Amino acid sequence: MQITRRLEFDAGHRIPNHKGQCRHLHGHRYILEITLSGDVIRGADNAADGMLMDFSEIKRVANEHLIERWDHAFFVYREDHVVADFLATLPDHRTVVLDVTPTVENLARVAFDTLDPLYRDAYGNHLRLERVRLYETPNCWADITRP
Repeated sequence: MQITRRLEFDAGHRIPNHKGQCRHLHGHRYILEITLSGDVIRGADNAADGMLMDFSEIKRVANEHLIERWDHAFFVYREDHVVADFLATLPDHRTVVLDVTPTVENLARVAFDTLDPLYRDAYGNHLRLERVRLYETPNCWADITRP
């Protein structure tokens, strides 16, 4: 069985070596889909009876470990010194410094790697993260799936 929880956040980035418009500072309304697989929990005395994981718990985990850091933040590649140095001068600015260029593909990988251990077998029902889908725009997204 698989279930998916969808979350949204706003963030900015730039792709420093891009040949087109994405080399400029800009932002997106990102949509993150988290797909989990596992066995349906059984037991009338269990609050999660009939579920893989409560959708509110999926959201809580993602918010606590990812969304709260990323929402209204600016993603910057560590080697993009002009932007990284500028953002460092802004008091209390929410900046997420990455070791990779902040493309949707790389952000999806970071999200998967961050969330994967947090959902693993949380209820003893073989729960695991199967896929992260990150939309950069309504028409453009990246999927990362468990091999």
